[in-house]
Amino acid sequence: MSHDHALAHEHRMAPYYWVWGLLLVFTAVEVALAYQHLRPINMLTILLALSLVKAAMIILFFMHLRTEVTRMKIALMASLVICLTLMFTFFSDALRIIQLGPK
Repeated sequence: MSHDHALAHEHRMAPYYWVWGLLLVFTAVEVALAYQHLRPINMLTILLALSLVKAAMIILFFMHLRTEVTRMKIALMASLVICLTLMFTFFSDALRIIQLGPK
């Protein structure tokens, strides 16, 4: 492999290393957050936000969605909306456990 080719390959890989580093930092923040004495709703809000950012980074960079055609992006976003709608539909049923309390 020539020196110029190796440099071009390393340059193409740089964004992936940056994303991987950011994913590690976000994971470290999530682990550190688990040891803090926060109210559960605050902790869950922060953890959910970090998880959404991490998922978006993984989808865009490692699953190469940022270079996909528009139809594929629309199909993925529609699937995401359907999945979230179903989740929020059944979350209300899960709240029943909190209202009933421990036995």
